[in-house]
Amino acid sequence: MFTRRDLLAAAPAAAALVSTAAAGTAALAQDGATAPAGFTPFRFGVISDPQFAPVVPNATATRFYGNSLWKLDAAIAELNRHDDLEFVVTLGDIIDRHWESYGHILPVYDRLKHRKHFLLGNHDYDYPAEWIPSVIRTVGMPAPYYDFAVKGIRFIVVDGNDVSTFAPPKDDPRRALAEERLAKLKETGAENAQSWNGSLSDQQFAWLDERLKAAQAAGERAILLCHYPVYPANEHNLWDSERIVELVKAHPHCLAWFNGHNHAGNYGAIGKQHFVNFRGMVDTPDTSCFAIVSIQQDRIEIQGFGREESRVLDLA
Repeated sequence: MFTRRDLLAAAPAAAALVSTAAAGTAALAQDGATAPAGFTPFRFGVISDPQFAPVVPNATATRFYGNSLWKLDAAIAELNRHDDLEFVVTLGDIIDRHWESYGHILPVYDRLKHRKHFLLGNHDYDYPAEWIPSVIRTVGMPAPYYDFAVKGIRFIVVDGNDVSTFAPPKDDPRRALAEERLAKLKETGAENAQSWNGSLSDQQFAWLDERLKAAQAAGERAILLCHYPVYPANEHNLWDSERIVELVKAHPHCLAWFNGHNHAGNYGAIGKQHFVNFRGMVDTPDTSCFAIVSIQQDRIEIQGFGREESRVLDLA
């Protein structure tokens, strides 16, 4: 379980965040990332890759699927202690396999007293294809990709499974497009030419650009949420990560890209735009992994619990 020892281990990082906050607020650069007048800081929770399944562990791959139930339960108990959280988001791979796994893990999420948001990962489709049309409704998502606003920040949920070999329903033309994209990537020797990655349709890519422009027009800053990373280069990245990174760079009011998928975690930055890969909860037999993110005027503070790293991301 998430023990007192875990809480004590997280305390120095939390103290460092408080110390950073007390050090003062720097003036923000006039590059689109500036917080509007009257901005109110807020916090939210992040969980990534619980990847639950009622199966034996894969110790070789450090996947302890069944243990994610009590890890998630302990994480939710801790997150419930923080009354001010606006929401808790899970960055995909809620389950590892088997449709029935949702019946085990979703009731654990029902204990969460905060608003919850989900997005889906590759493992969330590992069951017979006839169940695919039901998954969005089952986890309570409004659509495969969507957006919502909290206190001047536009959160945009990106669906990296859109064009993939596993997520579109049978006979959907996106499956053939996915095979074509993957084959072309393999020809180039790209490290992310993996069948367990995916990409955005042109329709979703245009939608993402429109949502970023709408956020800017409304005076909002933006944070993108996706299961898959796009930066820095990695074998887990979306197949079309390069065009997505260029789109993000074209919108300086986009503060960050948050994702899971690579259970080891990762981080990169392009100027003051941050790309944070949260670590996977399913890894290790007895240590949990989740975070509380604080959005401040000039920085983003990440307080990691268990295996998750604490960070301070400068926006100034």
